[in-house]
Amino acid sequence: MAGYANYLLLSSINKIGAIALIDVYIFNLLAIGLLLLSVTVFSGWIKRLPLSYALIYLVVGIFMGPYGIRLIMVRPDANFLERLSELVVIISLFSCGLKMNRPLKLWAWQTTARLIGFLMPISIVALAVVGRLFLGLDWGAAILLGAILAPTDPVLASEVQLSHVEDKDELRFGLTSEGGLNDALAFPFVYFGLYALKDSNVNNWIYQWLVIDLIWAIAAGIGMGIFVALAIVWIEKQLNRARPVDELMQDFIALSTILLAYSLTEVINGYGFLAVFVAGVTVRRSYSRDSERTESQLRLTERVEKLLEVVTILLVGSLLRIEPSLQFAGDALIVAGFLLFIIRPLGTWISTIGSNFHRSKRLLMGWFGIRGVGSIYYLTYAMGKGLEGETGEKIAWIVFLTLIISAIVHGISATPLMNWYESKVEKRKVTLRGDLL
Repeated sequence: MAGYANYLLLSSINKIGAIALIDVYIFNLLAIGLLLLSVTVFSGWIKRLPLSYALIYLVVGIFMGPYGIRLIMVRPDANFLERLSELVVIISLFSCGLKMNRPLKLWAWQTTARLIGFLMPISIVALAVVGRLFLGLDWGAAILLGAILAPTDPVLASEVQLSHVEDKDELRFGLTSEGGLNDALAFPFVYFGLYALKDSNVNNWIYQWLVIDLIWAIAAGIGMGIFVALAIVWIEKQLNRARPVDELMQDFIALSTILLAYSLTEVINGYGFLAVFVAGVTVRRSYSRDSERTESQLRLTERVEKLLEVVTILLVGSLLRIEPSLQFAGDALIVAGFLLFIIRPLGTWISTIGSNFHRSKRLLMGWFGIRGVGSIYYLTYAMGKGLEGETGEKIAWIVFLTLIISAIVHGISATPLMNWYESKVEKRKVTLRGDLL
Protein backbone atom coordinates (compact mmCIF):
# COMPACT_ATOMS: atom_id res chain seq x y z
CA MET A 1 0.00 0.00 0.00
CA ALA A 2 2.80 2.36 0.94
CA GLY A 3 4.57 1.51 -2.31
CA TYR A 4 1.46 2.34 -4.31
CA ALA A 5 1.13 5.68 -2.45
CA ASN A 6 4.76 6.52 -3.26
CA TYR A 7 4.11 5.62 -6.87
CA LEU A 8 1.12 7.98 -6.98
CA LEU A 9 3.15 10.73 -5.31
CA LEU A 10 6.04 10.38 -7.77
CA SER A 11 3.61 10.30 -10.70
CA SER A 12 1.99 13.49 -9.46
CA ILE A 13 5.37 15.22 -9.08
CA ASN A 14 6.41 14.16 -12.59
CA LYS A 15 3.12 15.44 -14.00
CA ILE A 16 3.51 18.75 -12.18
CA GLY A 17 7.07 19.05 -13.52
CA ALA A 18 5.88 18.24 -17.03
CA ILE A 19 3.08 20.81 -16.74
CA ALA A 20 5.61 23.41 -15.54
CA LEU A 21 7.83 22.70 -18.53
CA ILE A 22 4.87 22.88 -20.89
CA ASP A 23 3.77 26.13 -19.29
CA VAL A 24 7.19 27.72 -19.85
CA TYR A 25 7.17 26.53 -23.46
CA ILE A 26 3.64 27.83 -23.98
CA PHE A 27 4.53 31.15 -22.40
CA ASN A 28 7.54 31.40 -24.72
CA LEU A 29 5.26 30.84 -27.70
CA LEU A 30 2.84 33.40 -26.28
CA ALA A 31 5.60 36.00 -25.86
CA ILE A 32 6.98 35.43 -29.37
CA GLY A 33 3.47 35.54 -30.83
CA LEU A 34 2.75 38.84 -29.08
CA LEU A 35 6.08 40.22 -30.26
CA LEU A 36 5.43 39.27 -33.89
CA LEU A 37 1.91 40.68 -33.71
CA SER A 38 3.15 43.92 -32.14
CA VAL A 39 5.97 44.60 -34.60
CA THR A 40 3.61 43.80 -37.47
CA VAL A 41 0.56 45.87 -36.56
CA PHE A 42 2.68 48.75 -35.26
CA SER A 43 5.23 48.59 -38.10
CA GLY A 44 3.87 51.79 -39.62
CA TRP A 45 4.76 53.68 -36.44
CA ILE A 46 7.98 51.75 -35.75
CA LYS A 47 9.30 52.62 -39.21
CA ARG A 48 9.13 56.32 -38.31
CA LEU A 49 10.87 55.88 -34.97
CA PRO A 50 14.67 55.88 -34.50
CA LEU A 51 14.49 52.16 -33.73
CA SER A 52 15.42 49.12 -35.77
CA TYR A 53 13.54 45.86 -35.45
CA ALA A 54 16.75 44.17 -34.30
CA LEU A 55 17.01 46.61 -31.38
CA ILE A 56 13.41 45.84 -30.39
CA TYR A 57 14.07 42.08 -30.52
CA LEU A 58 17.23 42.56 -28.46
CA VAL A 59 15.42 44.51 -25.72
CA VAL A 60 12.59 41.95 -25.64
CA GLY A 61 15.17 39.14 -25.42
CA ILE A 62 16.81 40.82 -22.41
CA PHE A 63 13.35 41.31 -20.85
CA MET A 64 12.56 37.60 -21.37
CA GLY A 65 15.90 36.52 -19.85
CA PRO A 66 17.08 36.09 -16.25
CA TYR A 67 16.92 39.82 -15.52
CA GLY A 68 13.34 40.15 -16.73
CA ILE A 69 10.37 37.83 -16.61
CA ARG A 70 12.68 34.77 -16.79
CA LEU A 71 10.92 32.98 -19.65
CA ILE A 72 14.18 32.11 -21.43
CA MET A 73 16.40 30.55 -18.78
CA VAL A 74 18.18 27.90 -20.83
CA ARG A 75 21.50 29.03 -22.29
CA PRO A 76 21.88 27.50 -25.79
CA ASP A 77 25.26 25.93 -26.39
CA ALA A 78 27.71 27.23 -28.97
CA ASN A 79 26.87 24.47 -31.47
CA PHE A 80 23.15 25.37 -31.47
CA LEU A 81 23.90 29.09 -31.92
CA GLU A 82 26.37 28.25 -34.68
CA ARG A 83 23.78 26.27 -36.65
CA LEU A 84 21.00 28.80 -36.08
CA SER A 85 23.13 31.79 -37.09
CA GLU A 86 24.50 29.79 -40.03
CA LEU A 87 20.97 29.21 -41.33
CA VAL A 88 20.00 32.86 -40.91
CA VAL A 89 23.14 34.07 -42.68
CA ILE A 90 22.90 31.79 -45.73
CA ILE A 91 19.29 32.80 -46.35
CA SER A 92 20.25 36.46 -46.00
CA LEU A 93 23.23 36.07 -48.33
CA PHE A 94 21.03 34.54 -51.02
CA SER A 95 18.64 37.49 -50.65
CA CYS A 96 21.57 39.87 -51.06
CA GLY A 97 22.58 38.02 -54.22
CA LEU A 98 19.07 38.30 -55.66
CA LYS A 99 19.25 42.09 -55.20
CA MET A 100 22.45 42.47 -57.21
CA ASN A 101 21.19 44.30 -60.30
CA ARG A 102 24.54 45.25 -61.83
CA PRO A 103 26.30 43.76 -64.87
CA LEU A 104 29.32 41.64 -64.05
CA LYS A 105 31.76 44.39 -64.99
CA LEU A 106 34.47 45.80 -62.75
CA TRP A 107 33.25 49.38 -63.17
CA ALA A 108 29.79 48.39 -61.94
CA TRP A 109 31.21 46.75 -58.80
CA GLN A 110 33.93 49.27 -57.95
CA THR A 111 32.25 50.19 -54.64
CA THR A 112 32.17 46.53 -53.62
CA ALA A 113 35.78 46.03 -54.73
CA ARG A 114 36.89 48.96 -52.58
CA LEU A 115 34.97 47.79 -49.51
CA ILE A 116 36.10 44.17 -49.81
CA GLY A 117 39.59 44.63 -51.22
CA PHE A 118 40.69 47.50 -48.98
CA LEU A 119 38.27 48.11 -46.10
CA MET A 120 37.93 44.53 -44.86
CA PRO A 121 41.72 43.86 -44.61
CA ILE A 122 42.19 47.30 -43.01
CA SER A 123 39.51 46.45 -40.44
CA ILE A 124 40.99 43.05 -39.62
CA VAL A 125 44.56 44.34 -39.25
CA ALA A 126 43.49 47.41 -37.24
CA LEU A 127 41.34 45.33 -34.88
CA ALA A 128 44.19 42.85 -34.46
CA VAL A 129 46.52 45.71 -33.49
CA VAL A 130 43.93 46.98 -30.98
CA GLY A 131 43.57 43.48 -29.54
CA ARG A 132 47.34 43.10 -29.24
CA LEU A 133 48.17 46.54 -27.82
CA PHE A 134 45.15 47.31 -25.67
CA LEU A 135 43.78 43.89 -24.67
CA GLY A 136 47.01 41.93 -24.28
CA LEU A 137 45.98 39.18 -26.71
CA ASP A 138 48.61 37.22 -28.58
CA TRP A 139 48.68 37.75 -32.33
CA GLY A 140 46.69 34.63 -33.17
CA ALA A 141 43.81 35.56 -30.87
CA ALA A 142 44.02 39.21 -31.95
CA ILE A 143 43.77 38.32 -35.64
CA LEU A 144 40.89 35.97 -34.86
CA LEU A 145 39.08 38.77 -33.01
CA GLY A 146 39.59 41.04 -36.03
CA ALA A 147 38.29 38.41 -38.44
CA ILE A 148 35.20 37.69 -36.31
CA LEU A 149 34.23 41.36 -36.06
CA ALA A 150 35.31 42.52 -39.53
CA PRO A 151 32.23 41.33 -41.50
CA THR A 152 29.29 43.69 -41.69
CA ASP A 153 25.94 42.05 -41.19
CA PRO A 154 23.50 41.26 -44.01
CA VAL A 155 20.75 40.29 -41.54
CA LEU A 156 20.41 43.28 -39.21
CA ALA A 157 21.23 45.90 -41.84
CA SER A 158 18.01 45.68 -43.87
CA GLU A 159 17.21 49.36 -43.22
CA VAL A 160 20.34 50.44 -45.12
CA GLN A 161 20.39 47.79 -47.86
CA LEU A 162 18.77 47.64 -51.29
CA SER A 163 15.02 47.63 -50.75
CA HIS A 164 14.06 45.78 -53.95
CA VAL A 165 15.63 44.20 -57.04
CA GLU A 166 15.45 47.39 -59.12
CA ASP A 167 16.96 49.71 -56.48
CA LYS A 168 20.00 51.39 -58.09
CA ASP A 169 21.20 53.53 -55.18
CA GLU A 170 25.00 53.31 -54.90
CA LEU A 171 25.16 53.61 -51.10
CA ARG A 172 22.62 50.83 -50.60
CA PHE A 173 24.24 48.72 -53.30
CA GLY A 174 27.66 49.08 -51.70
CA LEU A 175 26.44 48.15 -48.23
CA THR A 176 24.37 45.21 -49.53
CA SER A 177 27.12 43.74 -51.71
CA GLU A 178 29.68 44.28 -48.94
CA GLY A 179 27.48 42.44 -46.44
CA GLY A 180 26.96 39.64 -48.94
CA LEU A 181 30.64 39.13 -49.70
CA ASN A 182 32.56 39.96 -46.55
CA ASP A 183 30.48 37.50 -44.53
CA ALA A 184 31.92 34.87 -46.86
CA LEU A 185 35.41 36.24 -47.42
CA ALA A 186 36.16 36.70 -43.72
CA PHE A 187 36.52 32.92 -43.49
CA PRO A 188 40.16 32.75 -44.68
CA PHE A 189 41.14 35.24 -41.98
CA VAL A 190 39.24 33.27 -39.35
CA TYR A 191 41.24 30.20 -40.36
CA PHE A 192 44.45 32.25 -40.29
CA GLY A 193 43.69 33.32 -36.73
CA LEU A 194 42.81 29.76 -35.65
CA TYR A 195 46.04 28.40 -37.14
CA ALA A 196 48.08 31.14 -35.44
CA LEU A 197 46.27 30.51 -32.16
CA LYS A 198 47.32 26.85 -32.19
CA ASP A 199 50.79 27.23 -33.72
CA SER A 200 52.77 30.48 -33.69
CA ASN A 201 55.21 29.11 -36.28
CA VAL A 202 53.65 30.39 -39.51
CA ASN A 203 55.85 28.18 -41.71
CA ASN A 204 54.09 25.07 -40.39
CA TRP A 205 50.72 25.96 -41.91
CA ILE A 206 51.00 28.96 -44.24
CA TYR A 207 51.08 26.87 -47.45
CA GLN A 208 48.01 24.88 -46.46
CA TRP A 209 46.25 28.16 -45.65
CA LEU A 210 47.19 29.72 -48.99
CA VAL A 211 46.35 26.73 -51.18
CA ILE A 212 43.36 25.20 -49.38
CA ASP A 213 41.74 27.88 -47.25
CA LEU A 214 42.33 30.84 -49.54
CA ILE A 215 42.63 29.81 -53.19
CA TRP A 216 40.72 26.52 -53.34
CA ALA A 217 37.90 27.38 -50.93
CA ILE A 218 37.14 30.69 -52.65
CA ALA A 219 37.32 29.18 -56.14
CA ALA A 220 35.13 26.25 -55.08
CA GLY A 221 32.58 28.62 -53.55
CA ILE A 222 32.31 30.70 -56.70
CA GLY A 223 32.25 27.71 -59.04
CA MET A 224 29.76 25.64 -57.07
CA GLY A 225 27.45 28.62 -56.54
CA ILE A 226 27.26 29.20 -60.30
CA PHE A 227 26.94 25.50 -61.14
CA VAL A 228 24.17 24.68 -58.64
CA ALA A 229 22.12 27.77 -59.53
CA LEU A 230 22.38 27.19 -63.28
CA ALA A 231 21.59 23.48 -62.89
CA ILE A 232 18.47 24.14 -60.80
CA VAL A 233 17.25 26.88 -63.15
CA TRP A 234 17.78 24.57 -66.17
CA ILE A 235 15.99 21.63 -64.52
CA GLU A 236 13.08 23.83 -63.52
CA LYS A 237 12.70 25.27 -67.03
CA GLN A 238 12.82 21.81 -68.61
CA LEU A 239 10.21 20.41 -66.23
CA ASN A 240 8.00 23.48 -66.68
CA ARG A 241 7.73 22.69 -70.36
CA ALA A 242 6.24 19.29 -69.51
CA ARG A 243 4.15 20.37 -66.53
CA PRO A 244 4.34 23.75 -64.76
CA VAL A 245 5.36 23.77 -61.12
CA ASP A 246 2.57 24.43 -58.63
CA GLU A 247 2.55 28.20 -58.02
CA LEU A 248 2.15 27.67 -54.29
CA MET A 249 5.38 25.63 -54.19
CA GLN A 250 7.35 27.48 -56.86
CA ASP A 251 9.20 29.88 -54.61
CA PHE A 252 10.49 27.04 -52.45
CA ILE A 253 12.98 26.44 -55.27
CA ALA A 254 14.86 29.37 -53.78
CA LEU A 255 15.24 27.56 -50.46
CA SER A 256 16.37 24.37 -52.21
CA THR A 257 18.96 26.40 -54.14
CA ILE A 258 20.29 27.84 -50.88
CA LEU A 259 20.57 24.48 -49.14
CA LEU A 260 22.04 22.61 -52.12
CA ALA A 261 24.58 25.31 -52.98
CA TYR A 262 25.69 25.57 -49.37
CA SER A 263 25.87 21.87 -48.55
CA LEU A 264 27.53 20.75 -51.79
CA THR A 265 30.16 23.48 -51.48
CA GLU A 266 30.92 22.53 -47.89
CA VAL A 267 31.30 18.88 -48.99
CA ILE A 268 34.19 19.86 -51.28
CA ASN A 269 35.72 22.17 -48.61
CA GLY A 270 34.65 25.38 -50.28
CA TYR A 271 33.07 28.43 -48.69
CA GLY A 272 29.34 27.80 -48.61
CA PHE A 273 28.58 31.40 -47.67
CA LEU A 274 30.24 32.58 -50.85
CA ALA A 275 28.48 29.91 -52.92
CA VAL A 276 25.06 30.97 -51.64
CA PHE A 277 25.67 34.64 -52.47
CA VAL A 278 26.98 33.74 -55.93
CA ALA A 279 23.98 31.44 -56.46
CA GLY A 280 21.67 34.36 -55.67
CA VAL A 281 23.47 36.55 -58.21
CA THR A 282 23.30 33.75 -60.79
CA VAL A 283 19.57 33.14 -60.25
CA ARG A 284 18.93 36.87 -60.56
CA ARG A 285 20.76 36.97 -63.92
CA SER A 286 19.05 33.78 -65.11
CA TYR A 287 15.65 35.41 -64.58
CA SER A 288 16.74 38.84 -65.87
CA ARG A 289 13.67 38.93 -68.14
CA ASP A 290 11.33 37.86 -65.35
CA SER A 291 11.78 40.41 -62.55
CA GLU A 292 8.48 39.33 -61.00
CA ARG A 293 9.90 35.85 -60.41
CA THR A 294 12.99 37.28 -58.71
CA GLU A 295 10.82 39.55 -56.56
CA SER A 296 8.69 36.57 -55.55
CA GLN A 297 11.72 34.51 -54.46
CA LEU A 298 13.12 37.54 -52.66
CA ARG A 299 9.90 38.04 -50.70
CA LEU A 300 9.93 34.42 -49.54
CA THR A 301 13.58 34.36 -48.48
CA GLU A 302 13.27 37.71 -46.69
CA ARG A 303 10.24 36.51 -44.72
CA VAL A 304 12.02 33.33 -43.64
CA GLU A 305 15.10 35.38 -42.78
CA LYS A 306 13.07 37.83 -40.67
CA LEU A 307 11.40 35.01 -38.75
CA LEU A 308 14.74 33.37 -37.96
CA GLU A 309 16.19 36.78 -37.09
CA VAL A 310 13.56 37.19 -34.36
CA VAL A 311 14.55 33.90 -32.72
CA THR A 312 18.29 34.59 -33.00
CA ILE A 313 18.22 38.11 -31.57
CA LEU A 314 15.83 37.07 -28.78
CA LEU A 315 18.35 34.40 -27.76
CA VAL A 316 21.24 36.86 -27.96
CA GLY A 317 19.37 39.28 -25.70
CA SER A 318 18.53 36.52 -23.21
CA LEU A 319 22.23 35.55 -22.99
CA LEU A 320 23.14 38.85 -21.32
CA ARG A 321 24.75 38.32 -17.91
CA ILE A 322 25.73 41.17 -15.59
CA GLU A 323 28.93 39.78 -14.03
CA PRO A 324 30.85 38.90 -17.24
CA SER A 325 29.44 42.00 -18.94
CA LEU A 326 30.92 44.20 -16.22
CA GLN A 327 34.14 42.19 -16.20
CA PHE A 328 34.76 42.68 -19.93
CA ALA A 329 32.93 46.00 -20.38
CA GLY A 330 36.16 48.00 -20.53
CA ASP A 331 37.69 45.77 -23.21
CA ALA A 332 34.44 45.75 -25.20
CA LEU A 333 34.17 49.55 -25.08
CA ILE A 334 37.74 49.85 -26.37
CA VAL A 335 37.07 47.46 -29.25
CA ALA A 336 33.64 48.88 -30.11
CA GLY A 337 34.92 52.45 -29.83
CA PHE A 338 37.82 51.83 -32.18
CA LEU A 339 35.78 49.71 -34.58
CA LEU A 340 32.64 51.84 -34.91
CA PHE A 341 34.06 55.33 -34.50
CA ILE A 342 37.61 55.15 -35.85
CA ILE A 343 38.49 52.02 -37.85
CA ARG A 344 35.33 51.72 -39.96
CA PRO A 345 34.89 55.44 -40.78
CA LEU A 346 38.58 56.08 -41.41
CA GLY A 347 39.01 52.80 -43.30
CA THR A 348 36.05 53.63 -45.52
CA TRP A 349 37.42 57.11 -46.24
CA ILE A 350 40.80 55.61 -47.21
CA SER A 351 39.16 52.87 -49.31
CA THR A 352 37.07 55.36 -51.30
CA ILE A 353 39.89 57.78 -52.13
CA GLY A 354 39.72 58.58 -55.84
CA SER A 355 36.04 57.68 -56.15
CA ASN A 356 33.38 60.15 -57.24
CA PHE A 357 31.28 59.58 -54.10
CA HIS A 358 29.79 62.62 -52.42
CA ARG A 359 31.18 63.31 -48.95
CA SER A 360 27.85 62.47 -47.28
CA LYS A 361 27.78 59.10 -49.02
CA ARG A 362 31.30 58.28 -47.83
CA LEU A 363 30.43 59.31 -44.28
CA LEU A 364 27.28 57.16 -44.22
CA MET A 365 29.11 54.22 -45.74
CA GLY A 366 31.69 54.56 -42.98
CA TRP A 367 29.08 54.74 -40.25
CA PHE A 368 26.87 51.83 -41.29
CA GLY A 369 29.30 49.02 -40.53
CA ILE A 370 26.64 47.09 -38.63
CA ARG A 371 27.84 43.97 -36.81
CA GLY A 372 25.49 41.13 -35.99
CA VAL A 373 24.55 37.54 -36.79
CA GLY A 374 27.56 36.91 -39.05
CA SER A 375 29.92 37.63 -36.16
CA ILE A 376 27.88 35.33 -33.91
CA TYR A 377 28.41 32.54 -36.43
CA TYR A 378 32.17 33.09 -36.70
CA LEU A 379 32.51 33.31 -32.93
CA THR A 380 30.65 30.05 -32.29
CA TYR A 381 32.48 28.38 -35.18
CA ALA A 382 35.84 29.39 -33.68
CA MET A 383 34.75 28.13 -30.26
CA GLY A 384 34.15 24.74 -31.82
CA LYS A 385 37.58 24.77 -33.48
CA GLY A 386 39.85 25.50 -30.55
CA LEU A 387 38.97 28.93 -29.17
CA GLU A 388 38.54 28.17 -25.48
CA GLY A 389 39.70 28.90 -21.96
CA GLU A 390 40.24 32.45 -20.67
CA THR A 391 41.06 33.73 -24.14
CA GLY A 392 37.88 32.21 -25.56
CA GLU A 393 35.73 33.68 -22.81
CA LYS A 394 37.33 37.09 -23.23
CA ILE A 395 36.84 37.18 -27.00
CA ALA A 396 33.30 35.80 -26.71
CA TRP A 397 32.14 38.53 -24.32
CA ILE A 398 33.95 41.28 -26.23
CA VAL A 399 32.22 40.18 -29.44
CA PHE A 400 28.87 39.77 -27.71
CA LEU A 401 28.99 43.22 -26.08
CA THR A 402 30.27 44.84 -29.28
CA LEU A 403 27.28 43.42 -31.15
CA ILE A 404 24.91 44.82 -28.53
CA ILE A 405 26.58 48.25 -28.76
CA SER A 406 26.35 48.11 -32.56
CA ALA A 407 22.68 47.09 -32.41
CA ILE A 408 21.93 50.02 -30.12
CA VAL A 409 23.86 52.83 -31.85
CA HIS A 410 23.04 51.70 -35.39
CA GLY A 411 19.47 50.76 -34.48
CA ILE A 412 18.84 54.27 -33.16
CA SER A 413 20.64 56.09 -35.98
CA ALA A 414 19.65 54.05 -39.07
CA THR A 415 16.15 55.44 -39.64
CA PRO A 416 16.86 59.18 -39.17
CA LEU A 417 20.12 59.06 -41.13
CA MET A 418 18.60 57.12 -44.03
CA ASN A 419 15.59 59.46 -44.07
CA TRP A 420 18.01 62.38 -44.25
CA TYR A 421 19.93 60.65 -47.03
CA GLU A 422 16.78 59.87 -49.03
CA SER A 423 15.59 63.48 -48.75
CA LYS A 424 19.01 64.67 -49.90
CA VAL A 425 18.90 62.31 -52.90
CA GLU A 426 15.38 63.45 -53.76
CA LYS A 427 16.39 67.13 -53.62
CA ARG A 428 19.30 66.39 -55.93
CA LYS A 429 16.95 64.70 -58.40
CA VAL A 430 14.59 67.67 -58.31
CA THR A 431 17.51 70.02 -58.92
CA LEU A 432 18.68 67.93 -61.91
CA ARG A 433 15.18 67.93 -63.39
CA GLY A 434 15.03 71.68 -63.00
CA ASP A 435 18.38 72.11 -64.76
CA LEU A 436 17.23 69.89 -67.63
CA LEU A 437 14.03 71.91 -68.03
